[in-house]
Amino acid sequence: MEKFIVSARKYRPATFASVVGQNHITSTLKNAIERGQLAHAYLFCGPRGVGKTTCARIFAKAINCQNPVGAEACDECDSCRSFNENRSLNIHELDAASNNSVEDIRNLIEQVRVLPQIGTYSVFIIDEVHMLSSAAFNAFLKTLEEPPQHAIFILATTEKHKIIPTILSRCQIYDFNRIRVEDAVGYLRYIANNEGVEADDESLNLIAQKADGGMRDALSMFDKAVSFCGTKLEYQAVAATLNVLDYETYFRFTELLLRGDYVNALLEYDAVLAKGFSGQIFMSGLNQHLRDLLVAKGPAIKLIEYTGSLLEKYRQQAAICEPAFLFGAISLLTEADSKLRTSSSQRLLVELTLMKISTLGQKKNNELIAPIEANYPLPDLSAPRQQVAAPAPNPQPTPAQVPSTPSQEVKVAPQPMQQPQPQPVVTPQPVVQPQPAAAPQPVAQPQPTPQPTVQSAAQPAAQPSSTPQPSMLGGSLSELLNKVSNPTDGESKAAIVIDPESEAKMKAVKTKIVAMMCSGRPRFVSAFEVIDFEGNTVKLSVPSESLKDELISERFWILKDIAELAGVKGSLDMKIEIKEMDFKLKPIKLEDRVAHIRKVTPEFDYMQKAFDMDVE
Repeated sequence: MEKFIVSARKYRPATFASVVGQNHITSTLKNAIERGQLAHAYLFCGPRGVGKTTCARIFAKAINCQNPVGAEACDECDSCRSFNENRSLNIHELDAASNNSVEDIRNLIEQVRVLPQIGTYSVFIIDEVHMLSSAAFNAFLKTLEEPPQHAIFILATTEKHKIIPTILSRCQIYDFNRIRVEDAVGYLRYIANNEGVEADDESLNLIAQKADGGMRDALSMFDKAVSFCGTKLEYQAVAATLNVLDYETYFRFTELLLRGDYVNALLEYDAVLAKGFSGQIFMSGLNQHLRDLLVAKGPAIKLIEYTGSLLEKYRQQAAICEPAFLFGAISLLTEADSKLRTSSSQRLLVELTLMKISTLGQKKNNELIAPIEANYPLPDLSAPRQQVAAPAPNPQPTPAQVPSTPSQEVKVAPQPMQQPQPQPVVTPQPVVQPQPAAAPQPVAQPQPTPQPTVQSAAQPAAQPSSTPQPSMLGGSLSELLNKVSNPTDGESKAAIVIDPESEAKMKAVKTKIVAMMCSGRPRFVSAFEVIDFEGNTVKLSVPSESLKDELISERFWILKDIAELAGVKGSLDMKIEIKEMDFKLKPIKLEDRVAHIRKVTPEFDYMQKAFDMDVE
């Protein structure tokens, strides 16, 4: 059986051209080699697994090559062959993490004096140089500043800030970048093709994202995924192997929150917890997903480090997400993430955040419903609803509203469908109101408080035809909207019924209304504590725009409950005003603080005398 070599070692770059994602470093080093402008000390710094030690070895191999091809080594001379076989005496590597004492640096200084046997330069690569002690740094200063002409030092570190400034001032500093996702995906695909592994874009993107800019970590995860999946990498299997939440989870959560379906969102979150993921990992991933959707809505889509079909999925979902929803959701998630570590119930905090985000998703639907509620008054809550629920054995026609203008026709509600009684078509005649002889009054005179006029049996009202006419509450939605937006002259006045005693009735049961609303809707306590009434209007004050939106969404049911409790027979309206609360802090005197401490701690006087404490 052939010995297995991990991909991080097997596919380690051997030339500057094969280094991934560090073009600014390799170009500078190649130009320095071609021009012969070699410094005596270099400092390579950057994240783990981005090619610091690899570039140092390639550089050491290239400057000692006897037959270089431009700035690249030939791989054929004695120096290159000895380097490839790990027997070169010109390259010395020191691990400063385990050799960080003054004695180790003294041994290194002794080796610097020895001339190279083959080649031109002796290269000393010190990895994790920030682990050297202060005394070792001081012992290394003189040699680093003025080494022999054949000695070149290359220092590598992941924490440049831990290196003393006197060392930094003696080196040429090269900052390595994190490897971008698209570069990592391209190199992983190259390795997969060489190894005969079939992999889709989603799997390679997931590995590159999980590696967080490190090529060595990406190759280690690639080997692990191949060990689990075999020669075909599938997205779901790779996600299970790496123990990460896949992209589809966040896409599903976004769809549920957009619809305002917080129930299924909570069930999905329970499934996430059952897989062993913490709430912090979930919230961080969802926050990143929403950020990517926000970025994908414009030309800044290049900031998303995805490729292929996955990038297209982000474009499609970003198109159906409103910027206000994404901004609000990201704000809520960021705020909750800062509270998560100190929360006593992390699950409840995450669930509450998901429910808040789902209310943002409901705003789009509320904006479509609000114009209808604003233009169409609330229906009568007493008689018509009970008649529809339980019709009488011998149903009678519902009393119609007769307008005061004599030129309008009388409208009669249609007969119930259970017992249709067709009548012959009769041409409707204007209704003439009988005038009393003692005190005649003009018919067209408007009343101060218009009441619905009920047709009496003695009046010659028109009978309905065989085809029933639609009432104000019947018909299709288009007919309803047409009537609301374009009412006739007499219909607009007769349709709205206002109880003249609305204000008195609601004020009489104000305490009960506040108690009922505060117990049934705890979210609206701050609004109902300052409730007021004016005519048939319920006036509320809220501290924020979000609470106002929630009240608008519950407007119909709130006014329905108030009307039933107060016994109001007519239309009610709601007026919501936003008022910011001003909290003024008053300075507390020392005497008041001492008096408060004595009140809550009776032992204070005894402790003050026993320990001779000064209250100031």
